[in-house]
Amino acid sequence: MKYIVILCNTNSKDSAETIANYLVKEHLAACVNIIPQITSIYRWENKIQHDEEFLMLIKTKKDLFNKVKEKIAILHPYDVAEIVSLDITDGLSDYLKWINNNTI
Repeated sequence: MKYIVILCNTNSKDSAETIANYLVKEHLAACVNIIPQITSIYRWENKIQHDEEFLMLIKTKKDLFNKVKEKIAILHPYDVAEIVSLDITDGLSDYLKWINNNTI
């Protein structure tokens, strides 16, 4: 079994909690950590933007990535949401089993 962490920023705590609650309730993620008030500096529509955002760290199975991505895209307020996955190459076996047991 392969596991991933998905990174996703959003513009408010409410938005992050809505997405996180949905993913955990539907067993698409075992856990979502919400890191408040990060500063994001990026280019959008040929302008440099500075925004305060909320970062979600979503732990799930790799084979659920497409389902998670589709649900986030529906629930997310941005036109183009940051949805990227990072492979978990190693971890505490009990924790990885916990991810497995808490996702579909």
